[in-house]
Amino acid sequence: MGLLEGKVAVVTGAGHGIGRAHALELAKQGAKVVVNDLGGSVRGEAAGTDRAADTTVGLIEKRGGTAVAHHGDVADHRQAGDLVRTAVDTFGGLDILVNNAGIVRDAAVWNLSREDFDAVLRVHVAGTWSPCHHAAKYWRQRARDTAGSTGRIINTTSGAGLGGNFGQTGYASAKAAVVALTLTLALELHRSGVTVNAVGPSGLTRITATMPGAGAVIEPDDLADDEWHPMDPANSSPLVAWLASDQAQYVTGQVFRSIEDRIIWMQGWRERTAVSAGGRRWDAAEIGDRMSIDVFGTRGAGLRFDPA
Repeated sequence: MGLLEGKVAVVTGAGHGIGRAHALELAKQGAKVVVNDLGGSVRGEAAGTDRAADTTVGLIEKRGGTAVAHHGDVADHRQAGDLVRTAVDTFGGLDILVNNAGIVRDAAVWNLSREDFDAVLRVHVAGTWSPCHHAAKYWRQRARDTAGSTGRIINTTSGAGLGGNFGQTGYASAKAAVVALTLTLALELHRSGVTVNAVGPSGLTRITATMPGAGAVIEPDDLADDEWHPMDPANSSPLVAWLASDQAQYVTGQVFRSIEDRIIWMQGWRERTAVSAGGRRWDAAEIGDRMSIDVFGTRGAGLRFDPA
């Protein structure tokens, strides 16, 4: 018996890399999986030319699992709704939604076109929000009809979204937005018993392969089950499976990194140091001394910014 026996899962962007690894792991843990992938290039072009979702389904079935392919565009609101209906109609329900679909179009801000910026945000942000919208409606109704009903959303962020990365103003903005979406959904869906968390994975994928010197792509099925590679895209999948399980009902509104063999619990924007003007409006001329001495330390010694 796996952690997810009897559960139904949707994984978006599951044709390759990290998404494929998540789908394989959820199926290994007993879930029936809807494998979504539009099929196209890492830039989000040539949709439908790559039937990788079918390949992932074949891998799951070969390993004794149950899965069905879905080739819709999750950033299209209607097609995202069809994705959720596919899970319900095919397997009788939906318990887990893993939002992993993404593209990359990297360039420094002065070279990045508005069209490329919009395309990246569309896939990562709208392509996460729309499946969440349809799943939330389903779970809210199920919670009204069935006492104790639960659901799981695991969204995908990245180090770029949490700390920035040169040449990725579009990608980093999108991945930061996914964190904000995760935290807000956790608040909105808490009363329905739905948990919402985000994972920032690592691995040698089609996206990382676009970066100079990153290394060759590894597909999760390229390695044996007992073979360890620090940049295996499957390294974060056990964490995703656990967050999707009943064991993790108490975990919501959290962000994790999964890097090599480490699981890192992230904490983001928190109040660090505050100074007061003493019940009046600040005078701009006095702010410099107060910040330098009371906040950052003399001459900004406490600041941490490393452009390297």
